[in-house]
Amino acid sequence: MKRVLLAAPRGFCAGVERAVTTVHRALDAYGPPIYVRKHIVHNMHVVHDLEARGAIFVESENDVPEGACLVLAAHGVEPGVYSTAAARRLSTIDATCPLVSKVHAEVRRYAAAGYLIILIGHAGHDEIVGTTGQAPEAITLVETVEQARSIELPGARKLAYATQTTLSVDETAEIIATLRARFPAIVGPRKDDICYATTNRQEAVKRLLREIDVLLVVGSRESSNSNRLVDTARAGGLPAYLIEDETEIDEHRLAEFETVGLTAGASTPEQLVLAVCDWFRARGVTDIGTHGAEAAEDVFFKPPPEPPRARAR
Repeated sequence: MKRVLLAAPRGFCAGVERAVTTVHRALDAYGPPIYVRKHIVHNMHVVHDLEARGAIFVESENDVPEGACLVLAAHGVEPGVYSTAAARRLSTIDATCPLVSKVHAEVRRYAAAGYLIILIGHAGHDEIVGTTGQAPEAITLVETVEQARSIELPGARKLAYATQTTLSVDETAEIIATLRARFPAIVGPRKDDICYATTNRQEAVKRLLREIDVLLVVGSRESSNSNRLVDTARAGGLPAYLIEDETEIDEHRLAEFETVGLTAGASTPEQLVLAVCDWFRARGVTDIGTHGAEAAEDVFFKPPPEPPRARAR
């Protein structure tokens, strides 16, 4: 190992920044404990840091004491969550990423207009669960190109598609092209559902591939967009490995490579990337730099409003 090249952009996106900030603001306004439904974002370091401040992560709104404060995670929820939270008199703060909310609105609009909706995404992912809940009777899930080639929709006269926001850009484009070839009248969103950060990070990896021998992606295993960065490198012909942090680096596996690429998923704090850089420095690697210019991302999402009781405190 002689050199480390960092991809740009990498790490936190605006939706993740907004969600994490939302929990911090709730802790400041209410004091602990603050309850968070599911992991606020898919990164265990972020989750553990918030737990240390007094956040309690739960699987369901039913696990929250009546009258407490509940933050909804960035991945979005099905409509029934809001009604259950209201029935339990929870002070609910919705940290759903605005780009996920956009997909929810699209799905509701298509369903109201009588469309059968093909939802492209990964079964069981929190975002897909929330999106499917917007119109469960109208949605059919497609995960792969093979499924897009074989899916049968008898009697469907009006078809639309929507996608999870954290998918592989290239694979999703192939799925959509397949659906369009099979169903020429299918309609889709005016603007791509895959979020800007997912797209930018995959494009940064593609630019990096010519300069490196192996890629490390810092991110959690539950993070869809982090896994897609691994897939992007492997699709380009290079070995790539997902690591939670520097403790998971396999030094022997990297020994055969001269230049190591480094990136991070959209829910990964930059301090984890810096810790990986320190790991390489401790082993004598001094040539550590960013590939190309640092790409500016100026997207900002305003934090959600706090419930009245939180503001009054």
